[in-house]
Amino acid sequence: MPMPSRRLSALRFVLVPMLLLACGEPFLPGAIDPTTTLDGPIDGLSATQVATHARGDAEFARRFAAIDGLGPTFVATSCESCHVGDGKGHPLFDITRFGRYAEGLFDRMPAHGGPQLQNRAILGYAAEQLPAGATAIARFTAPAVTGLGYLEALDDATILANADPTDANGDGISGRPSMVDSTDLVIDVISVSDLAAGAEQTRHRPTGGQYVGRFGKKARTINLLHQTVFAYSEDMGITSEHVPQDLYSPHVGSQGGDGVADPEVSAAVVDAVVFYLRTLRPPPRRNAGDAAVQEGEALFTQIGCSACHIPTLRAGRSDIPQISGALFSPYTDLLLHDMGSELDDGYTEGDAAPSEWRTAPLWGIGLVERAQGGGAHYLHDGRATSLPDAIRFHGGEGASSRAAFTALDAAKQARLLAFLRSL
Repeated sequence: MPMPSRRLSALRFVLVPMLLLACGEPFLPGAIDPTTTLDGPIDGLSATQVATHARGDAEFARRFAAIDGLGPTFVATSCESCHVGDGKGHPLFDITRFGRYAEGLFDRMPAHGGPQLQNRAILGYAAEQLPAGATAIARFTAPAVTGLGYLEALDDATILANADPTDANGDGISGRPSMVDSTDLVIDVISVSDLAAGAEQTRHRPTGGQYVGRFGKKARTINLLHQTVFAYSEDMGITSEHVPQDLYSPHVGSQGGDGVADPEVSAAVVDAVVFYLRTLRPPPRRNAGDAAVQEGEALFTQIGCSACHIPTLRAGRSDIPQISGALFSPYTDLLLHDMGSELDDGYTEGDAAPSEWRTAPLWGIGLVERAQGGGAHYLHDGRATSLPDAIRFHGGEGASSRAAFTALDAAKQARLLAFLRSL
């Protein structure tokens, strides 16, 4: 039960003088350590760009209510609800996606609100429940959102050049791109004109009617506009000029909408959030010069981790000069890899098999524990509670690196883990 405001006021009169008298030094917050903070814009933005970034930041933090158009069914009330401090989310706030296999095909169960479960609802509506027929269920922890502008600016050719779907070089790694059908995109969340505009802005062009996916656990979205519009619609039930219809779940009868005029956010708001995400700085490194960290990085390459978690990439052209052509270190190839039965939830998106996952960028992994409030949860659903646990879940194409890590003596394992914590 909340404390009455009069009681709070009384406590202020008692506690504040006590705090002032208890210490001879002024009570001031400590300086923010930039090496342990994820949010913040990239350097060198103009005054206009800083203002747009700040507006996007405010919209990212905005909490929607029913009066604003939230729902009628939804998962979260704001972007920041899942991406607290722009960092990796906590499993308590995982989203759930589901489906089933019928006659050899994957059914996303749209008649039951699939593929994403909206487990909350505004007053007067029923939240969705997992349907009894769902046989494939996956839970996804929200990723950190820093440095995404660099990943978006990667040329398709760079991603495709690192692919080796038939393992032609015989190294046991057969990463392949997620090819997203433009027809599926139009059906899902984004219009033909949006696709054309996005391709012009990010230089990502369709090949044979398909785009190279790069965002999401299974690389299902093609750029930050696509990802943002999807999140507004599927996570918050907020309509935009890109997706002007409220979520419709026949299973709970929410076809009537929330009674708020659509669209509920303008294209300008969406654009500000996209710009904010594009201009968030990459996660900072720590202790990169330590001998143990450097030895750990060498071991990381030696046991084959860098075959998928590619350390350094170069951005392509971007309308943000600081990003265009920049070298950056995300430790990913953005390709799909078969991770074996250990990470097979039975659920699939796009052309990814249930056991295939996009290589998660490792930058910022050393700040996961801080972002999650003191407890660490790794992998797509937070099932691993330590870095060694996360490594042990690597099967399939990651099995040889897992075995090599296990074979290292304790001192070498500690150095490799020190390297990961420096990212």
